[in-house]
Amino acid sequence: MDHHFVGIPELTGVPRVAVVIDVMRAFTVAAWAFSRGVERIVLAETVDEALALKERHPGWLALKDGAPAPGFDAVNSPALLRSRDFTGRTLVQKTTAGTVGALAVADAPLVLCAGFVVAGPTARFLRAADAGPVTFVVTGEDGRADEDLACAEYIGRTVDAGEADPAPYVRRARDSRAAAELSAGLREGFHPDDVALCLEVDRFPFAMAARREESLTVLRPVSAPGIPD
Repeated sequence: MDHHFVGIPELTGVPRVAVVIDVMRAFTVAAWAFSRGVERIVLAETVDEALALKERHPGWLALKDGAPAPGFDAVNSPALLRSRDFTGRTLVQKTTAGTVGALAVADAPLVLCAGFVVAGPTARFLRAADAGPVTFVVTGEDGRADEDLACAEYIGRTVDAGEADPAPYVRRARDSRAAAELSAGLREGFHPDDVALCLEVDRFPFAMAARREESLTVLRPVSAPGIPD
């Protein structure tokens, strides 16, 4: 199938089907947050918007990438979220690449957000929806991040063939610039287990769909065919 792989700056118009990829770490973090009980994730355009949304909605939590900051309840690290209890909470997320990419295509009829941890369910969701060609938004490094491109290509191959060997795609992600920087502790808000957690294929049994809900863009887990909820 003639899928398209583009960086955020290359987006023109509104795609019919978009899958936004951020492996390290926004959408790995989102999946972990859902696994820890988060009900929905509101995607914010700016840090100020994230804090304003939290202030207007008592009980909401806010997360951003980088170092811990006043007003934010968590950082963009899957390892630092994995023992938290977020049951029933709404989380506002603002990151440098992943949330930017999702908001850029938020008006598309179908928007899924993904990393390796939900790659298989994402592919199954697309196959069941008979979605046709997919625009994969490779968010890292203006579309050149190999961990995101590898994940996008793996999902695309799985959509087309029904299955694919993840090993060569995961190997590319493990050898990527982002993985090297995280492993070296060059990014703030980092835990030593983050890279390994980002490379776990199909850790979770759901896909993640972003939809407009009133004036907000909201990410929620959605069931994939053939996988128990």
